[in-house]
Amino acid sequence: MSLFRTAAFAVAACAALGGPLVARAADATAPELAAALQRKYDGIKDFSADFKHVYEGGVLRKQITERGHLLVKKPGKMRWDYAEPEPKQFVSDGVKMYSYIPQDKQVIVATVPADEEAPTPTLFLAGKGNVTRDFTPSLVDAPAGMPAGSRALKLVPTAKQRDYDWLVLVLEPSTLALRGLMTVDAQGGTSTFAFTNLKENVGVADKEFAFKIPRGVDVVTASSRN
Repeated sequence: MSLFRTAAFAVAACAALGGPLVARAADATAPELAAALQRKYDGIKDFSADFKHVYEGGVLRKQITERGHLLVKKPGKMRWDYAEPEPKQFVSDGVKMYSYIPQDKQVIVATVPADEEAPTPTLFLAGKGNVTRDFTPSLVDAPAGMPAGSRALKLVPTAKQRDYDWLVLVLEPSTLALRGLMTVDAQGGTSTFAFTNLKENVGVADKEFAFKIPRGVDVVTASSRN
């Protein structure tokens, strides 16, 4: 899975932050938790969070740990600012997606997929996906390294996806705040995101998602379906 798709994928899950609590969340069934997440998602207009991203395995059998800050505004706007170990940005203004790694001196520009062409996570980010409709949920153990007492919800898409078979959301049981997200790509690599300092409906401005192409870089136009 490309870095930008991984970022978009994580944002889709992040959109489940905030909103009303689910009664007796610690005892809720998987369908009840999924329904509660959808209700929360419907009440979110924007949010911000700090993140830690750990990638393990894949073809090269490597481990990479990265940290940064995330901004999201529905519909379809997001900004990932990676700070460690190297700076890079992934930005969507709702129409175009920009992938920029300063070290490569290159910006990759892709068109945000149309609703009918977008994978389920992107539809969810755009406000047109639905956890209970688009996924089959089940309860699983939380991945290693997540806070004790977390609940983990495995979501298997009802329609086959190119980039993933399933994802796991890690939740704080009393509030359903999102603590983490795990995905596995086609090469067997595992991406785990841990989220902290979550703030929802803070009034994020549209200007935060306006990407200005730096001078002296190559601009590559890529298909959004690659």
